[in-house]
Amino acid sequence: MGVDAFLLVLLLGPALAAVLLHFLFAKKERRNIPNGSMGWPLLGETLGFLKPHKSNTLGSFLQDHCSRYGKVFKSHVFGSPTIISCDHELNSFILQNEERLFQCSYPKPIHGVLGKLSMLVVVGDAHKKLRSIALSLTNTWKSKFEYLHDIEEHAISIMESWRDREQVIFCEEARKYTFNVIVKQILSLKPEEPQTAMILEDFLTFMKGLVSFPLYIPGAPYAKAVKARSRISSTVRAIVDERRKGVVGSEKGDFLDVLLSNGSLSDEENVSLVLDLLLGGYETTSLLMSLAVYFLGSSPTALGQLKEEHQAIRKRKEKGEHLNWEDYKQMEYTQNVINEALRCGNIVKFVHRKALKDVQFKGYLIPSGWKVLPVFSAAHLDPSLHEEASEFCPRRWAGRATSKKIAPFGGGPRLCPGAELAKVETAFFLHHLVLNFRWRTEEEDQPMAYPYLEFKRGLPLVIEPIER
Repeated sequence: MGVDAFLLVLLLGPALAAVLLHFLFAKKERRNIPNGSMGWPLLGETLGFLKPHKSNTLGSFLQDHCSRYGKVFKSHVFGSPTIISCDHELNSFILQNEERLFQCSYPKPIHGVLGKLSMLVVVGDAHKKLRSIALSLTNTWKSKFEYLHDIEEHAISIMESWRDREQVIFCEEARKYTFNVIVKQILSLKPEEPQTAMILEDFLTFMKGLVSFPLYIPGAPYAKAVKARSRISSTVRAIVDERRKGVVGSEKGDFLDVLLSNGSLSDEENVSLVLDLLLGGYETTSLLMSLAVYFLGSSPTALGQLKEEHQAIRKRKEKGEHLNWEDYKQMEYTQNVINEALRCGNIVKFVHRKALKDVQFKGYLIPSGWKVLPVFSAAHLDPSLHEEASEFCPRRWAGRATSKKIAPFGGGPRLCPGAELAKVETAFFLHHLVLNFRWRTEEEDQPMAYPYLEFKRGLPLVIEPIER
C-alpha cells in the first residue's frame, strides 16, 4: 500500500466506521421506521416531491413511492428527515393530535413572508387565541344579511361586466370578486378606492413570492413578497390607527371594528390577523370557485342538476328579492358540487408537521423531531376510499358519508375558520352564473399542483348570456 493510500485510510477510516455504526445502530433501534428513500445528500427528494402534476392526480413521485413502499414512507424533503403519509387514518390521527404528539412546523422561509405572528405558523396558546377570535368573527358574520347581500351584489356586478364580452379569464374574475368581497367585509374598502388597488397589487406580489424559491435577493419574487407584506401591513396599521383615534366616521361596523372592540390582541396581532383573513378569503376562495367552474364545464349532467336546483330557488323568490341564509341551506346539490370540487381539485395538497415525541401508529415508528407531511390529496384520490376516485361525481356526497374521508380545509384544532364563508361565496356566485351564462373552455387548461394550485392559463372561458 502506497503512502497516499495509507493516509487516505487513516483519514477516512474513522469517518466511514462512524457512518457504518450509525446505520447499524439506526437499523437495530429504529427498524420499524417506514421504508423509503432519503434521496441525494442535502437535497434529498425535495425536487421530486415538488414536481408539478395535475392536481386531480397523485403525481409521479407519490405514485412511485406508494407502489414501492406503501402509503406511509420515509424521505428527506425540505431539508429534514420526513415521514410522508398518504394514509387517511394516519393523516386524521396527526391532525387530531395537534400539540399533543405533533406540532405545526412550516419551513423558516414561510415564516419570513407570512410574518412571525401569522395564525398559519404560530403554535400553542398563541394559535388557540388567534383561531378562537377568527372563528368567532366568521361564525358571527356568515349568516348576517349585510354580508350575504354584499357577496350577492358583488357577484351580480362581476357578471354585469361580462355582458358585452365573449371571453373571460375566469381565475382573474374570481380573484377580483373574492378580493372585493373580503376587503369590504374586513376594512370597509370599496373597489374604486385607491387603498383597495394598492392592497390588491401588493397581494399579487405577495402571492407570487409566497410560492417561489425562498431566496432573499433584491428583485427576486421572495424578497418582493416580504416587502409587499410590509406595505400591506403599513396600510392596515394606518387604518387601525385611524379607528383607534376615534375619528368621526371611522367606525364602519366591519370585521376590523369587531376585532378592535375585542381588545385582547395587540395592534401587531390585529394587523397580522387581518392579513391572514385577507389571504384566506381572497386566494383559496377564488381557487375553489375556479375548480367548481372547471369541473362543471366537463360534466353536463352535474351542471344540469345544479341549474335545476337554482332555477327552483329563483322561482320561490319574489322578483328582485335577495338570497338569504335559508336559501343557502337549501342548496344541497350545490354543496355536493363544492365538496366534490375540493376533493378532486385539492387546493391544499399537504401540510407541515413535526413529531414532538416518538409516535407509534399501525406498527410504524415516527421518531421524535422528524417532520411529518400528511398528504390530503392522496386520501382524496384513494380508490379504496372513493369509488371511481378520479371522476368528478357530486352524487357521491348523497348522505355525506364521504365527508369523513376528506380534509380539504385541514382538521383538528387547525381546521380553517373561514371554510363556511368560502362555500357561501362560491354557492352565491354559482347561483347567478348558471342562471345567466353558458360557458366552455376555449383552450386546454387544467388545475396543476406546483404544489400550490394554479391554472397555467388562468382558465379562459368562452361565455354566452342566457336570455330569460
